[in-house]
Order: sequence, then structure tokens, then C-alpha cells
Amino acid sequence: MKVSVIGLGYVGTTTAACLAARGHEVLGVDLNPRKVETVARGESPVIEDGLGERLAAALSAGRLSATTSADRVARDTDVSLVCVGTPSRRNGSLDLDHLRRAVESVGRSLAGSDRYHVVAVRSTVLPGTTHMEIIPALEAASGRRAGADFGVCVNPEFLREGEAVRDFESPPFTLIGEADERAGAVVASLYEG
Repeated sequence: MKVSVIGLGYVGTTTAACLAARGHEVLGVDLNPRKVETVARGESPVIEDGLGERLAAALSAGRLSATTSADRVARDTDVSLVCVGTPSRRNGSLDLDHLRRAVESVGRSLAGSDRYHVVAVRSTVLPGTTHMEIIPALEAASGRRAGADFGVCVNPEFLREGEAVRDFESPPFTLIGEADERAGAVVASLYEG
């Protein structure tokens, strides 16, 4: 499958490397050119046991590329996994600014494509965020309808620092919240086996 991973921080880089190791073709997207350059060299921008080796192997096998632009994600991939940070604010609420910008960039990419594409949120969000924030932002930026023109899922990560590669490869469970069955099936196929 062709997968875009939006956000090349801890979760995104681990997700990209592990999916590429499973044979998927992965496009990593991040606004930070240094992260993109690091991943494009097959090196890890974060410290995690086994991650650098997986990135280097994926790059050499031609299953990994990286860019600062999300323009191609809907045209060139089947699913986008949004893995951007949602840090806590002083009052304890989540800062969704990075997530909104990432989703809007994916939405703009959807506007230029007539293919069915699935957007799966792996970022930490509270219940209701997908329906109240993500789907409206995608629909506004794309001019298309969720569930008909594109799919939406929530696929939270459960990756512990220092154990992220092992957690990805041997998860205690995989959670997929689907807005429609077609979208859920696409995300589930990423983890077959």
C-alpha cells in the first residue's frame, strides 16, 4: 500500500520506518526541512533502538521518501496517517494548532484529487475531536464529503519511548475508529499479519 505519514517526530518516524519495513511504500511529510533531510538520508531524527536501521533499509529498498509538502499525498498515496504533536497547554487542554494545519494541508491535497483517500489520525486527541474539528477542516479545505469522497479514521498509537519499534511490531492491540467501513478496512490492511 502507498502511505503518507504526516509529521516526522517520534510517532511519525517510527510509524514510517515500521510500515516501510513491512513492505509499504511510505512518503514522510514534515514542515521541518531538517527532519525531512535526515529521514531522506535514512537516518532517524529521534533516538529509538532499531529505528535508524529500519529507515536506512527502507530508503535503500526504495520504500521511503520524505518531503516538506503535503501536495501529493491524496494523489500519490492511499492513506495518510496524521502523526503531529498535540502538546498540552498551561491549562491542561490540548493544543490542536499543528493538527489543524496538517489536516488542512491534507484537505487541500484532496481537493486536487478524485481518488478515494483515507485520513487516519494517530495524534493524541480527545473523544469528539475527529467529528467536531478534523472532519469539518478536511471538508472545508477539500470541498469534498467525508464518507463519500474520502474516508476518516482514528488510529491512536501506543508507543512507549525506548520501546516504540517493538510496540509497533508486537502491539497488545490495534485500535481503529472508523467513520465508515471502507475507511476502516483500508487502515486495518496496513497491519495485516
